[in-house]
Amino acid sequence: MNVLVDTSVWSLALRRRSSQLSTAESTAVSELAELIREERVRLIGIVRQEVLSGIKETAQFERLRSTLRAYEDETLSTDDFEAAAKASNDCRARGLLSSAVDILICSTAIRRKWLIFTTDPDFRRYANVISIRLHRPRAFRS
Repeated sequence: MNVLVDTSVWSLALRRRSSQLSTAESTAVSELAELIREERVRLIGIVRQEVLSGIKETAQFERLRSTLRAYEDETLSTDDFEAAAKASNDCRARGLLSSAVDILICSTAIRRKWLIFTTDPDFRRYANVISIRLHRPRAFRS
């Protein structure tokens, strides 16, 4: 099954030194590497933008941009954005605020029957309201 990788995971893998990672973060990076080997990783443009934003050094920006170019952006349609708006409304009705980026990730994954791989705890809260499925690293599966 394909896995839509969130900014939080890409950032651990591409923007942090491995010596600075906690055990759980290292596990997430290892899992991303395994998903890449299995050719299951999916990316959307807004995640690409988030990963590349805020980088001060041109050389680092170019290195990350080059790395991410290996992954095509999933083409999003009007239906994806409308589904995101509906998911956002559903969350809000249950007292849960969501960012536009997070909810677009959710709706994209739902519509394509993909898992979401993230370290962002907000997604566990979204899962209580909308039908997203989260990818868990193999090391944490029972």
